[in-house]
Amino acid sequence: MKSFAAVFPGQGSQSVGMMESLVSKYPKAKEVFQQASDIMGLDTLTLTQNGPAEKLNQTTITQPLLLTAGVACYEAFISETGFKPTLMAGHSLGEYSALVAAGALTFQEALKLVIARAEAMQSAVPIGEGAMAAVIGLTDEQIIDWCAQNTSNEALVSPVNFNAPGQVVIAGHAHAVEKAIPALKEVGAKRVLALPVSVPSHCALMHPATQILKPKILKAPMTLPCVPVIQNVDASSHEDVERIKGALIEQLSSPVRWVSSMHSLAQHGVQAIFEMGPGQVLCGLQKRIDKTVKAFALGSPEGINEALHWLNEDD
Repeated sequence: MKSFAAVFPGQGSQSVGMMESLVSKYPKAKEVFQQASDIMGLDTLTLTQNGPAEKLNQTTITQPLLLTAGVACYEAFISETGFKPTLMAGHSLGEYSALVAAGALTFQEALKLVIARAEAMQSAVPIGEGAMAAVIGLTDEQIIDWCAQNTSNEALVSPVNFNAPGQVVIAGHAHAVEKAIPALKEVGAKRVLALPVSVPSHCALMHPATQILKPKILKAPMTLPCVPVIQNVDASSHEDVERIKGALIEQLSSPVRWVSSMHSLAQHGVQAIFEMGPGQVLCGLQKRIDKTVKAFALGSPEGINEALHWLNEDD
């Protein structure tokens, strides 16, 4: 039997109308959105399908809705096919979706944590004081070295997402990131693109948010996942609930080691990744990380059918 990993996208994959055809076709997916609506006191399906985009893109709305979308996609896939992944991983926020799909957290508990996470992140750094930028065309080491030489407590800038070879995201104080954009071009970056976000995720500025979220994660009921989940902080899976929680706590102010996580999946014999959720950001990254591991985006019925066709093909 072919080995595949379920991977879940994070913030930035949302869009008005996301997964409309999948939710319309699969009752299991619609049920997940209904659960989210009941818990949040918000019509999640109407907001997801009709917007407005300004509301959908608010961190405190985006994060719970992307958790919902990832779990809904996974439930639709499982109910339709019966196939189970060998491993799981999630990019940043997507790690919560992976832990729900793996049975470590209930959906309801994860939704509460993600709402708290979003609120803590938004409150940690006032709007306008933090920023992020994508750096294209430099090695990890070049960016790590430049940031180390140019950061300070008053002007913090650090690499936070190792997304693909030659594609790293930096974050920190807005003025420090603004200074980094032309400076990194001068040392050889092909492009440096400011990202439209208000929260500088996965850097030291998130320490206050970590302190708010930590007791909530520690108190949350969690069991060992039935499928190993490769976590962002160390690109490893853990067989101890306390270590899983510890990695989840660290994640908020630590870099996302996505390249290492995908290499870890490949080393475990995974032949394909199935992106569970809207868009195909992770599929695009995978093509830059390791083309020998196939990538399928399952945010539509067509995507599920394509993945199912591959699973049923002879090797």
